Amino acid sequence: MFKLIGVILGFYFFGFFGAVIGYLLGSFLDRYKAYGIGGVNPLSQHQRQSVFLETVFISMGKLAKADGHISQDEIDHVEQFIQKLGMSAEHRQQAIALFKQGADANFDIEPNLKKFIAICGNTHNLKQMLLVYLIVMALSDGHIHSAEEIMLKDVARHFGYDQAAFKQILDMVLNQSHFASGQTPTASRLDEAYKALGVSKESSDHEIKRAYRKLMSQYHPDKLMGQGVPEDMIAVATEQAKEVQVAYDLITTSRIKGEGS
Repeated sequence: MFKLIGVILGFYFFGFFGAVIGYLLGSFLDRYKAYGIGGVNPLSQHQRQSVFLETVFISMGKLAKADGHISQDEIDHVEQFIQKLGMSAEHRQQAIALFKQGADANFDIEPNLKKFIAICGNTHNLKQMLLVYLIVMALSDGHIHSAEEIMLKDVARHFGYDQAAFKQILDMVLNQSHFASGQTPTASRLDEAYKALGVSKESSDHEIKRAYRKLMSQYHPDKLMGQGVPEDMIAVATEQAKEVQVAYDLITTSRIKGEGS
């Protein structure tokens, strides 16, 4: 949008060269609006992708080791997670190596988290998306262990989330996972649907639609890739978007029936 406005205004006031300058300024503003100040420079996208992948799998290794040992089930879950992503052979090998690095009992993850903040911290949603990936990984065996939750809280703290903000993200992802089958749940799951969107039964239709649109925008593949999520790691976000859609459909159907009764 800003590109078009920039071209029109630039051409109107300064002719052809003004249109070129207007286009460049408009592109800057468009990227700022879509991705945040951290995503303005498209040349830094490869670096953000590399740091995102590195931090995700190092953190996963640390998460798997959180309870003191890594079980075969946890190793299998990581393999399944990587397969679910459909990663390239190169990224798959890199992910496994990073996971092992993070799982080392003597490995200090704090420098990696600081590096992530420095490179990706000013880009919309990347901090929250990394937390989502880690929560999904922790949920891969059906529940989150207390030691895993402690580590997730610590990662969230490094990213600037207080306990209330972290709990809201955790509740949303936990409840989104209840709709992973893609089948419309029964009406008894309505409370979970509200929590999946981060709203409540008392929320207005407008508030619910706004929360739904925000989540769908957050999980949008093009926006995530533009911010720095590697293309072959988009599958998790796509799955989350499907779960949000099912939860939202349940809420809207319930409210329509309520109005009709």
